[in-house]
Amino acid sequence: MMKTFFANMMVITQLFTVSVMAERPNILLVLSDDHSVPHLGAYGDVNCTRLNLTPNLDDFAEQSMRFTRAYTAAPQCAPSRISIFAGRSPVGISSTRFAQPARPGTPFVTDLLRAAGYWVGLDGRHQHLDGQNKDAPHVTETLEQLGMRGPLFESRFDHFVRGAKTKGEYLKNVPGMFGAVLDEVPADKPFFLYFGFNQPHRKWGDDHEGIDPAELKLPGDWPDLPEVRLDYSRYLAEVRDLDIGFGMIMKVLAERGLDKNTLVFFMGDNGEALLRGKGTLFSRGLNVPLMVRWPGKVQPGSVSDVLISGIDLAPTMLSAAGVAPDEGMTGQDFKPLLLDQAFEGQEQIFGERSWHFGPITRTDGFDLSRSVVTKRYNFIYNGIPERSYTPVDMAKKNVAWEAIKAAHQEGHLEGVHERIFFQNPRPIFELYDLEKDPFELNNLAGQAAVADVEVAMREKLDCWMVREGDYMPLPAHAFKNMERD
Repeated sequence: MMKTFFANMMVITQLFTVSVMAERPNILLVLSDDHSVPHLGAYGDVNCTRLNLTPNLDDFAEQSMRFTRAYTAAPQCAPSRISIFAGRSPVGISSTRFAQPARPGTPFVTDLLRAAGYWVGLDGRHQHLDGQNKDAPHVTETLEQLGMRGPLFESRFDHFVRGAKTKGEYLKNVPGMFGAVLDEVPADKPFFLYFGFNQPHRKWGDDHEGIDPAELKLPGDWPDLPEVRLDYSRYLAEVRDLDIGFGMIMKVLAERGLDKNTLVFFMGDNGEALLRGKGTLFSRGLNVPLMVRWPGKVQPGSVSDVLISGIDLAPTMLSAAGVAPDEGMTGQDFKPLLLDQAFEGQEQIFGERSWHFGPITRTDGFDLSRSVVTKRYNFIYNGIPERSYTPVDMAKKNVAWEAIKAAHQEGHLEGVHERIFFQNPRPIFELYDLEKDPFELNNLAGQAAVADVEVAMREKLDCWMVREGDYMPLPAHAFKNMERD
């Protein structure tokens, strides 16, 4: 299968025209790690703005189109990143389990660009395209036999780094790392480069200099506890480091004279590892910053509220390079939107959650849920509702979650926080009006006033799951059993 795949790539190379090759931009994809809207000054975050935590990214926003309604396909690092590269849902490429690579023969945007004459490279934080950082020997051997990891997989790239550190003391190395990669690019080739940051992924340091926890504005769905404030201040310090690193690579790009002909995508890979963020299908788990700079093409300082999914990046990058997408890609090319041309956009986008790295007995390790988001509503389907919520990457020795659990045990939590953090069983269906209820506190599922909306969104999710070959029971089947009970 892999030999046939690479043979097809050679055919594409031979068919590519010289005239198109001469006009192609370089493409730089920069991903932050566990980073939700609104945590940039450009997105109106009060804390980032007041403390001037993200000046470089805010400046980049003034040069770019900023998307307010961009969502990743999954609220977890590995499946969200694979879906960006494949232009397909993790469900459709069998990558819902954490760090399971895409099925053999699944083309990435990098394969198609490389076949069309691009130099392609991966550097910075591990992209998880070939699995976990470390796996059991027999699993690694199987992945290598299938060409999903190892030399055959790595041969699909001109530059391949499985993972480099950008946190803490390693932040100062970012300009050198980035410049060294650019040194490898042949003078006669455009490049595609992925560069990933570890920030603001946990673990966070104790330092939060200049960020007073007591002065922070908390999201409306969090309990106001000192430990929650402290945890939040440490997260914002990581966002500040991310901004510093991003400024470094933008400076290198400009110093090399590459900024004018480089199409730059900055995006969060998935939601932040904070309360009701990473690992959930709430807005904070899926709604991420996305800004696109394309000098001479994209109107600087423009803003779009069009629904964009992570799976849309691959066909858009390919379109910018004059390369046809793979026929299996389900993402939508939004290049017309970038060029201020007519563009209808998606009516809805879909999300999924399955196993994460953690115990299968808690939702931070294993949950089964699917979602569909429209302009106004978020509909969530929970396949294993008997598990109460545990935040991803916060279950062990985290000051904020320990404080919340203690308040719960002592009966000191407000009713809304008791419900959203400790309800068991959780609802099978959740429906939120994002206009009236942006923090998704009031579940409208089952209410007569929105019955038509709920039915329509449940049916949209049914159809998507059928098209993607999803293994979960359909919402329609779950609903019928609820009626029987």
